[in-house]
Amino acid sequence: MIRRDALGQLPVRTALPALRAALDGPGCAVLCAPPGTGKTTLVPLDLAGLTGEGPVRRVLVAEPRRMAARAAARRMAWLLGEEVGTGAAPARGWGPVGFTVRGERRAGPRTTVEVVTTGVLLQRLQRDPELAGVDVVVLDECHERHLDADTAAAFLLDVRETLRPELRLVAASATTDAEGWARLLGGAQGAAPVVEASGVSHPVEVVWAPPERAVRPAHGTRVDPALLTHVAGVVRRALRERQGDVLCFLPGVGEIGRVAGELAGVDAEVLEVHGRAPAEVQDAVLAGGDGVRRVVLATSVAESSLTVPGVRVVVDSGLARVPRTDHARGLSALTTVRASRAAARQRAGRAGREAPGAVYRCWPEGEHGRLPAFPDPEIEVADLTAFALQAACWGDPAADGLALLDAPPAGALAAAREVLTAIGAVDGAGRATERGVRMARLGLHPRLARALLDGAAEVGVRRAAEVVALLSEEPPRAYGDDLAGAWRTARRGGDAYGARWRREVRRLVSAAGPDAGADGGRGAGAAPTDDAVAGLVAALAFPERVARARGGGSFLMASGTGAELAGAGKRAGWGHRAGAEGAGSGLRDAEWLAVAVADRPVAAASARVLLAAVIDERTARAAAPALYASGEEVGWSDGDVVARRVTRLGAIELAARPLTAPDPGLLREAVVSGLRREGPGLLRWPDAAVSLRRRMAFVHRELGAPWPDVSDAALLECVEEWLGVELGRARRRADLERIDAGQALSRLLPWATGDAARFDELAPERIEVPSGSRVRVDYGGAQPVLAVKLQELFGWQESPRVAGGRVPVLVHLLSPAGRPAAVTADLASFWRDGYRSVRAELRGRYPKHPWPEDPSTAEPTRHTSARLRRG
Repeated sequence: MIRRDALGQLPVRTALPALRAALDGPGCAVLCAPPGTGKTTLVPLDLAGLTGEGPVRRVLVAEPRRMAARAAARRMAWLLGEEVGTGAAPARGWGPVGFTVRGERRAGPRTTVEVVTTGVLLQRLQRDPELAGVDVVVLDECHERHLDADTAAAFLLDVRETLRPELRLVAASATTDAEGWARLLGGAQGAAPVVEASGVSHPVEVVWAPPERAVRPAHGTRVDPALLTHVAGVVRRALRERQGDVLCFLPGVGEIGRVAGELAGVDAEVLEVHGRAPAEVQDAVLAGGDGVRRVVLATSVAESSLTVPGVRVVVDSGLARVPRTDHARGLSALTTVRASRAAARQRAGRAGREAPGAVYRCWPEGEHGRLPAFPDPEIEVADLTAFALQAACWGDPAADGLALLDAPPAGALAAAREVLTAIGAVDGAGRATERGVRMARLGLHPRLARALLDGAAEVGVRRAAEVVALLSEEPPRAYGDDLAGAWRTARRGGDAYGARWRREVRRLVSAAGPDAGADGGRGAGAAPTDDAVAGLVAALAFPERVARARGGGSFLMASGTGAELAGAGKRAGWGHRAGAEGAGSGLRDAEWLAVAVADRPVAAASARVLLAAVIDERTARAAAPALYASGEEVGWSDGDVVARRVTRLGAIELAARPLTAPDPGLLREAVVSGLRREGPGLLRWPDAAVSLRRRMAFVHRELGAPWPDVSDAALLECVEEWLGVELGRARRRADLERIDAGQALSRLLPWATGDAARFDELAPERIEVPSGSRVRVDYGGAQPVLAVKLQELFGWQESPRVAGGRVPVLVHLLSPAGRPAAVTADLASFWRDGYRSVRAELRGRYPKHPWPEDPSTAEPTRHTSARLRRG
């Protein structure tokens, strides 16, 4: 029996005629409707004709999360007066509303509206691009910009353009870039219609509730416990000050558990809502309370996908957990970030769905405007390996023909293709191989698909599937950091995680098929231990993360990234809590590890190992054959040339021995590398070489080309040009230190143009003064300097000039004892105006030297007056 009263109360009903018209016309539309209006429940039922309006159509609704898919299906079934996935009698099969999520399907031939996750939708599109039998696809919660949703939209638009122009498509969202989606859906035909529905919004009072003391910013998956204690305190405050249920947003499962512990003893039922929560807990939250006040601790899953009845207060921690990839270190993980202003609006709106409410924001009001406006599209920040495989299987390896709101970053896509090539999922041209297509259909990340297929051949499909199931959804932290130990705990466990793990194992065994490997693996010997199996499968999934011990709980991964066990966390810069966790880790004494899960906190020099298995070198080499290499390594290390024959597994050195006759080309590269690293000062610079370099620098500064730049940077840039001959003979640091830099430097003078012959004229090393002395010119400062005794310049009317007469030489006039007496660049002016005062000061001190009244006409001399008379 249809609950027409409930349907009639949903505000989106006023937008249904416009939406039907858009789908009957252009065939696609963007639906903008606030949370609680019925866009997720009433719209699919109406488009399917189940409300009595319009023709009967088969509608597929794609939700970003399993929890949201189940909840939407149950709500729609309730509106129709039925149970989800049931009919009037079991013999008639499933009812008109069903759902399919990974590992669970409740839908059949009678199902008219089927709710699926976007991941399931992608799998169906790869198997059946035409989506035979489906008339309408609704992509819900588009504003969240999940990668699977963006990819599914691109594939569906391709299907509409090439295979099924009659397929109708709706992009539905609570808050979205309506214009962007309209342009994308409309394509060459122009923007698709935008249909808006207004919701019934009640006022929501904003209460700013920042911590009294500063808390450390979140990094990686770590959140300052002081902030979580503060959030729990704000929840208690909200219970005292307000009526109704409290919905508290936290970034992840760990934080939810921590705050739940802090709320022990409150006069309310505390419920936890997240993707790992048991179905019965999710159902209880969404069904509403029975007069008992509730505190619902939830992740961002409750922002828009779900309606939690009874909520009048929202407590917002201001944090969200999103995927991020460190391509340089090969680490992909969830990380904690500040929630966007759009997310904050969504969360606050939950308090005003049914009546006036309040939101307590756990950050200062002044910081709110500095928050990002919207969350980052996942395609810009996430690991793109699965996306790249989907695109390759779709027939567009470069993804340049897909209609996407944001193009994938070139670097991230290239890194993804490297991974796919290494595991045999794509060929050299980027096209999907048969193996790649099989991987894509397993519903796993390609790395885990590789581990399942190759691991099954070695240890049997069942055992490989059990370990892969652990890796596809990380076990709770309470299971420990030893993968084999976590596996044993999951087998014994009767908790919610254990139940989900067993369902996933059954799915993977079925998906892999009987040809994936018989239980027990290859060979007639004894079956490998659990520890060996866990290590092999983890290494197959993450070959660049196999790691060798460096001592003290420290490891080096094949990728070149350092890794620390949690017990070494305090030293590595992770803070006290990380250091306390796993201090007694069973992995500490291992020589080799296969690191399954790791992250790298902002302030840490190394990655932090969260989950790993013990392996041996043989397993590491078997799992990462592409990283195994042996060859000559000649390089500059610790201040000298080092030549060795080295065997490596990526960055891990397995063995090395000295080379007696290294390749000359490699030797030359090493010498050049050392020179560039340590600078020209590594060479021998006698006084003549220093003088030559200063003269060349002066001419370049004053005249420019063709005179060369001889700064350190310029010399290192053209090192082969001026040191080519000497480098051919150099084998070690000592050889470089014997090279006369000045002799080599002269090669840079412009001999080819003939200008080099003028060098001594433009920048003379010495200048002859009136006394006949040839005095050295100092080019080390901003202006050339000639330091000469004053009596040697008698009769010289003009100061000398260099650089073709462009630059006057600064004359330092010295006393008979060689001490500075005056400085001038204009001798004529000095003889006329300055000489008298110098003469008056010095002739009494040096009476044996000539001090004529008119120096401009006097005879220059290097000698005393007495010697002049004898002469």
